[in-house]
Amino acid sequence: MKFASYWHDTSIPFAAGIADPVSGDFDVAVIGAGFTGLNAARTLAQSGVKVALLEAEHVGYGASGRNGGHLNSGHFASFGAARQHLGEDRARRLWRAYDDSIDMIERIVEEEKIACDFRRGGKLKLASKPSHVGKLQAMAEEIRREVDPSAEWLTREDLRNEVVSDAFHGGILYPKSAMMHMGRYANGVAQAAHRHGAAIWEHNPVTAREPVPNGWRLTTPTGSLTARQVILATDAYTPSVFNYFRRRLMPIASFIIATRPLTPQEVAATVPGNRNFTNSLNIANYFRLTPDNRMLFGGRARFSAVSNQKTDVSSGQLLRQQMLGMFPQLADVEIDYCWGGLVGCTQDRYPRAGSAEGVIYSMGYSGHGAQLSTFMGSALANMAMGRKDANPLDGFAWPAVPMHTGNPWFLPIVGTYYRMKDLLP
Repeated sequence: MKFASYWHDTSIPFAAGIADPVSGDFDVAVIGAGFTGLNAARTLAQSGVKVALLEAEHVGYGASGRNGGHLNSGHFASFGAARQHLGEDRARRLWRAYDDSIDMIERIVEEEKIACDFRRGGKLKLASKPSHVGKLQAMAEEIRREVDPSAEWLTREDLRNEVVSDAFHGGILYPKSAMMHMGRYANGVAQAAHRHGAAIWEHNPVTAREPVPNGWRLTTPTGSLTARQVILATDAYTPSVFNYFRRRLMPIASFIIATRPLTPQEVAATVPGNRNFTNSLNIANYFRLTPDNRMLFGGRARFSAVSNQKTDVSSGQLLRQQMLGMFPQLADVEIDYCWGGLVGCTQDRYPRAGSAEGVIYSMGYSGHGAQLSTFMGSALANMAMGRKDANPLDGFAWPAVPMHTGNPWFLPIVGTYYRMKDLLP
């Protein structure tokens, strides 16, 4: 078993970064080479803007290369809950942004000729308990009526053609949702940004910033550059240089395992629908098949802000138990990969984007960034170029999390609370 992201291990790394020390004067500097930062840099470079991209590790290192591979339409909450929390207009703008982002990813894949196995497979949100059926049915009806007529409710009997398990009691099908190989997409967008003229430095974390006439100086271990504007696209991996954002974000670890490739018979006996799947527990699991038919199965196996080999091992063992609870037919199937990563969560789980502390930012995707981040990268680029209507999250207030200074000490307490709720009928 490899303790490495399947997405990283099965894609060709970006190899066109600049080996020389960081230097130069730019119109815009982007910090973070995940989907947000990569598409911001690509969009700016396409528009003739002189742009630099700084990445602390390698392209796609963080959540963009460590997620479950889902590109799901809509956001985590029911539309009614979002409307009550955000207001009618903002709730609709946010919902459209998720759909528009999947459309944008599809266009980028086609335009830039990125071979990343993009596919509109649809998503099923599965009722894990009989008591969850009524709530999910009502959510499906509301979504169909308000924002997505293509959504539909599948009964437990309907599910037998989708997922072979006694663990589920019905589900909402979102046909617009998609999937892809996340590592190949990240490296492909990096190649496209480079081809359009972006200067990309990997392995150069920003260690300091200071104001200079008409902009900022960003310092890294190998050198520094100046830029008139800065885009911050680091989410859960935001460095201490930007403490304002760390006080508003809670990094939460999420863990994933991937089996050996399943045979056609094993696929037919587990997930013949070949979609994205999530369940309805508070500490939810998500799963899908990879392009080579591995079962990829993930979740927040432990509420922690740490992901390393020790936590990955224990979390991987728990995830395997959870997978076998749903699919005992996989008991003899080996696990080939086990990895973790950090998710940047806001207190209310809705993302934030705007301008603060001298930077343009988008973060706080709260576990739903794989689909939205590409769209927000384009939005940040357009904001940097002066467009006033580019930000679908404009006006979302973002107070600091009480008693939080960047290290979320309270996560184990939160995890215990949600585990107790999941034990109720």
